[in-house]
Amino acid sequence: QVQLVESGGGLVQAGGSLRLSCAASGSIFSINAMGWYRQAPGKQRELVATITSTGSTNYADSVKGRFTISRDNAKNTVYLQMNNLKPEDTADYYCNAHGWFPTPMDFWGKGTLVTVSS
Repeated sequence: QVQLVESGGGLVQAGGSLRLSCAASGSIFSINAMGWYRQAPGKQRELVATITSTGSTNYADSVKGRFTISRDNAKNTVYLQMNNLKPEDTADYYCNAHGWFPTPMDFWGKGTLVTVSS
């Protein structure tokens, strides 16, 4: 089992920046990849960015060049640096951990709200 706790959400004006953090605990050695997803009101949850255990990253086209995902293995924490935020980035942001436990499993945090005002 893996527990994920997000922090760093809040209200920011368009063009501003926020950094989200996700601290993982539990069976962290079974995690292959971690990522951030978001869900806006009335919309489906969508991928924002992922990072593997080897450091490979993947981004949604809508955030490329503005968001950066990174990880601190010593702190078991994944970060999402969000720059040049837009109102359409407003959503609940969820941390995800994927791995073999020993079968493939996904774990989710409770989410943190990001609101971007115009």
